[in-house]
Amino acid sequence: MRGGRATQRKQRQAVPLATVALVGYTNAGKSTLFNRLTGAGVLADSKMFATLDPTVRHISLPSRRRVLLSDTVGFIRNLPTTLVRAFRATLEEVVEAELLLHVVDASSPSAAEHTAHVMETLKEIGAESTPQLLVLNKTDLIAAAGVEADAAALARRLLSDPEHQPAGAVAVSARTGEGLGKLVSKIDDTLPLDPVSSCEFRFPAAEGAPLHLLHEYGRVTETRYKDDFCEVKALAPESVRRRLAKYLISVS
Repeated sequence: MRGGRATQRKQRQAVPLATVALVGYTNAGKSTLFNRLTGAGVLADSKMFATLDPTVRHISLPSRRRVLLSDTVGFIRNLPTTLVRAFRATLEEVVEAELLLHVVDASSPSAAEHTAHVMETLKEIGAESTPQLLVLNKTDLIAAAGVEADAAALARRLLSDPEHQPAGAVAVSARTGEGLGKLVSKIDDTLPLDPVSSCEFRFPAAEGAPLHLLHEYGRVTETRYKDDFCEVKALAPESVRRRLAKYLISVS
């Protein structure tokens, strides 16, 4: 199963689209938010481990960029070692993502504790340096309790680690759709662009597909044929460099 998921992930990485992963404590509303943003029919259940297998869909941002959105399993404390294997695939999705949407049930009395646990888990799996947006969910329940859902104020109440602050915070209600426009705009503003670099590639002369890809998604500036190889200088985005990594000679 892990091999199959790795193959699927490799195929997605070959497409020049960034991946955004939803993370958060269990029952924070990640799958409901995922369904709202993508129109998918992912199971949204209060049962623990309702989402063990990562689901990926594409969404369009205001800039007209398309990104891949990945729903993942809810984090919990003291995960039994017998279940670690079941979580492996979804945690790999988190590590590979370019942006994390940390979804928090802002109406929960344990929101701060759950937020701290998720931050610690991200650190343990090596994803603490990935850009992160704090998505303060279930604002409809906060409003029903007579509390104003101010994203900045809620974020200050929840975050205790000054070293790992998110790139921003957005208050939303996945159930009603409130705040989702702001969230999508914030994703667009925060998501790292596909940086372009000057590169040099060396392709076997008999392989035309990699060179065609480079012409399609990059800008070729020089081509030289030597023996059975074609050496090419080009301006290429990171996503293309990743796909053509085995042909890459240098990056500057």
